Amino acid sequence: MMRLALILALWPFVAMAQTPAADHARAAAAALEEASRLLDEAEGARDRVRALTQTIQAFETGLGAMREGLRQAAINEAQLSRRLQARDEEVAALLGALQSMGGVSSPVAFLHPDGPMGTARAGMLLAELTPALNARAEALRTDLENVQMLRALQVDAAERLQAGLTEVQAARTALNQAMAERTDLPKRFTADPVRTGILIASTETLEGFASGLAEIVTEEIEPAPVRLDGQKGDLPLPVQGLVLRRAGEADAAGVKRPGIILATRPGAIVTAPAASTIRYLGPLLDFGNVVILEPQAETLFVLAGLEVVYGEAGQVIAQGTPLGLMGGAMAEKGDELSPLREGAGTDRTETLYIEIRQANRPEDPAVWFRTDEDG
Repeated sequence: MMRLALILALWPFVAMAQTPAADHARAAAAALEEASRLLDEAEGARDRVRALTQTIQAFETGLGAMREGLRQAAINEAQLSRRLQARDEEVAALLGALQSMGGVSSPVAFLHPDGPMGTARAGMLLAELTPALNARAEALRTDLENVQMLRALQVDAAERLQAGLTEVQAARTALNQAMAERTDLPKRFTADPVRTGILIASTETLEGFASGLAEIVTEEIEPAPVRLDGQKGDLPLPVQGLVLRRAGEADAAGVKRPGIILATRPGAIVTAPAASTIRYLGPLLDFGNVVILEPQAETLFVLAGLEVVYGEAGQVIAQGTPLGLMGGAMAEKGDELSPLREGAGTDRTETLYIEIRQANRPEDPAVWFRTDEDG
């Protein structure tokens, strides 16, 4: 596992930098260090599921910060390199002037053809130019050192990022096992697989399926008095991602849906945004794997597009309980590091659809969740 010593190996490069890239790298190093510590502690945690969930979220935050730091470093390095290339002629002229000033020791060389007055004027002019020339030389030297530092930062941080990717994958595997072994969740009802299959086969819309959910359960217990009073509008998004399409916006095919679509990274963890009962879990229509939560009476949260799902219908879960993982192939070594991928969010190749239904009528999820932040 990645230890503190490995993370701190990044700091000799970072400490030299006074740039946004260095700030991002420092934040990333701290986040990955904390994630690695959490992963060590999760092995012996009493609530291993909770510990692993926090670990994966910490890794996702740290890896995101590291990617951003690398992107900023690449951009800064490219800008400095272009600036130095554009100033090649200036550098050559500057070097020539400094060499001519410092390489001649004979006082005769400083005599002006116009005599003492010309020599005096030339001396005054030289005295004025020297600080400016030295300042230009110092600025160019600083730019060159920054380029060298940023290149070293990218190489070293890329290795740390790859180590982090390996560790977060190990945490996801451990979470899969922990969820498979979990038996301590209370249940409100038992799902009827035959009725569920019939309902799926007989409905063509999410609305039709949602309206029939109450008919496919047996031995239902009266729900706990859970309400979202005061939480509406302040619920966390269930996954770290960017809002790709808002409610009512048409996609490339002109299709409009009442929910929002989040762009996420491959393998991102999806958690319950509020304490809920799992009303349905599994494949549904053309949505892929779907989780339908009931946080309060007549309110459904529909999360669609997961690859791996945890739990079973009827279970009562707490806020933050893992619901599953997004799909997508994990990036090959180096793929996650391209600044071209990160800038436009093109590394977020997976999509999670979120729909809210109140009394079986859709409501804009932006009214329920904090959608103005990149999780």
